[in-house]
Amino acid sequence: MGTIQNFEDLIIWQKSRTLCQEIFLLIMNGNFLKDFALIDQINRSSGSVMDNIAEGFGRMGNNEFINFLTYSYASATESKSQLYRALDRNYITKEKSEELIDLIEEIKKIINALISYLRKTDLRGQKFKYR
Repeated sequence: MGTIQNFEDLIIWQKSRTLCQEIFLLIMNGNFLKDFALIDQINRSSGSVMDNIAEGFGRMGNNEFINFLTYSYASATESKSQLYRALDRNYITKEKSEELIDLIEEIKKIINALISYLRKTDLRGQKFKYR
């Protein structure tokens, strides 16, 4: 495995981007279009998953990255709850909700593993590299 140079290299960011794309496709169709509040919430929370990973990576230090990864984890959990609301309102199928919830659970597991790694590694991040 090569060195991660950009947040786009992170599998967790790539999976979060997929989640965001999938959510966007859902909210642009059918009955979902009438529920402006839920559209706004789920669009924001799913976007926050990938955005917080990128922002935390850009802080260039492990402690800051861990902090933003916890925000990302929380946003993923929020998106999961909103998917249940969409399912309960018959905006999405049970199969689609299960597929996206499985993706969210995978994202959360990877976030936890990355946090655990960052807490244990001797590498402290780019901004501490030359100190």
